[in-house]
Amino acid sequence: MDQDISSACDVLVIGAGLSGIGMACHLAMEHPQLRVALIERRAAMGGTWDLFRYPGVRSDSDMFTFGYAFRPWHALDVMADGASIRNYVAETAEQYGVDKKIHYGLKVVASSWSSHERRWTVRALDESRGETRAFTCRFLIVSTGYYNYDRGHRPHFAGEEQFRGLSVHPQQWPEDLDYRGKRVVIIGSGATAVTLVPAMAADAAHVTMLQRSPSYILSLPRFDKISAVLERFLPKSLVFRLARRRNIFLTRLIYKAARRWPDKVRAFLIDGVRKHLPADADMRHFTPDYQPWDQRLCVVPDADLFEAIKSGKASVVTDGIASFTEEGIRLQSGESLQADIIITATGLEMQTLGGMTLQVDGEPRVMGELVTYKGVLLQDAPNFACIFGYTNAPWTLKADIAARYVCRLLDYMREHKVDVVTPRAPAGERQDETIMGALTSGYVQRGAPVLPRQGRAVPWRVLNNYERDCEMLLKQPVADVALELERAAPVSASMEPQAAISPG
Repeated sequence: MDQDISSACDVLVIGAGLSGIGMACHLAMEHPQLRVALIERRAAMGGTWDLFRYPGVRSDSDMFTFGYAFRPWHALDVMADGASIRNYVAETAEQYGVDKKIHYGLKVVASSWSSHERRWTVRALDESRGETRAFTCRFLIVSTGYYNYDRGHRPHFAGEEQFRGLSVHPQQWPEDLDYRGKRVVIIGSGATAVTLVPAMAADAAHVTMLQRSPSYILSLPRFDKISAVLERFLPKSLVFRLARRRNIFLTRLIYKAARRWPDKVRAFLIDGVRKHLPADADMRHFTPDYQPWDQRLCVVPDADLFEAIKSGKASVVTDGIASFTEEGIRLQSGESLQADIIITATGLEMQTLGGMTLQVDGEPRVMGELVTYKGVLLQDAPNFACIFGYTNAPWTLKADIAARYVCRLLDYMREHKVDVVTPRAPAGERQDETIMGALTSGYVQRGAPVLPRQGRAVPWRVLNNYERDCEMLLKQPVADVALELERAAPVSASMEPQAAISPG
């Protein structure tokens, strides 16, 4: 496709989920003079919260910290359902005029940088028409998350073809799935599984969570009673700011304590589970063989998982799968589980950049072979940012300060007439460890080859530390010896506002 002036803009954001919308809103607030466009693969904004539609889908972080800092969460629910989060994202986009800048139904295929033209060319497939569209921009920001939206991780189990019932992955949940009065087995022990069990138990005949190994599970109140009391005396905006600060502090405190005193935090978490179960409960099903925060904690509201177990409508089995059978699953112990429906909550398939390829002057840039600068910019990639959230705290905390950093960078480029910024890492900086750090979760281990690497030291090392990241991204000077700065060319080729892309 030939380049056309109508496809040129200053900043192009790929992805209209929580991170992409947040990034675009920051640009609208801090750089209204720039022409911004967004490309979204799906037919609606929301990302994860538009994709996942399984029963009970909700946040696994408290909403005061998971919501945007610039537009606080507006309700007293500690963990919100998927539809509420989706509406929150859409309302935020509308409030800042971002909703009018989104191009839907476009799958990004390739992005290439030209040093001669000092711009990115992004090619995207219009899947409904089978046509390829080209977009150009001065600065490219990828906010596509880290997993494949087309499919989840789905291991093969022996004898699957024998099973006479229905097998479902939560990422492709059928809208018309009727599980009333059915025997359901959910394979998995992560956030999706612990959400599905109580959500389905009320209507199913019985729900069994079949896990290979347990996860740590923390119960939080469904409703913020403290903020409800404070609302009687203080302005609502102040109450929500206080709740956010409080919960950021508590989230960080739990993580720090887990790393410093793992055995004590382990005992605290397991004792918390024990209090919600009958005295004769087999705690083997809730006692992981790893330390807290080696994998993400599973959070449940008002102990709903344990209430479902106590009611007799749900149970937990810890065992390996020998094979599927006609009527369910045969376990390695020799026992069998009868099932009408088997749900494979077996995790995500990792993917970066929405699956697109990346080139600079014809040379490939492969995420798994590069390090990041301050966890935002990519080594040897000019005018390029990639928004990743936290793995040890609510995702949006990091996405928000990363977006603010990008705005600081763009402001510096404008004031100092800088046209191109490229991070240059020293030789030998790259390590084998990924930006996910020490997490041992299965999806992290499987996806390691496609993830950016860690560097030896800051700014090439991802800290996953909110306090230090705020200092590094929001307070330290933008100019850095690690950043190669190219001064602006003549006005015709510099970072001047370009014609906007008309959504369509």
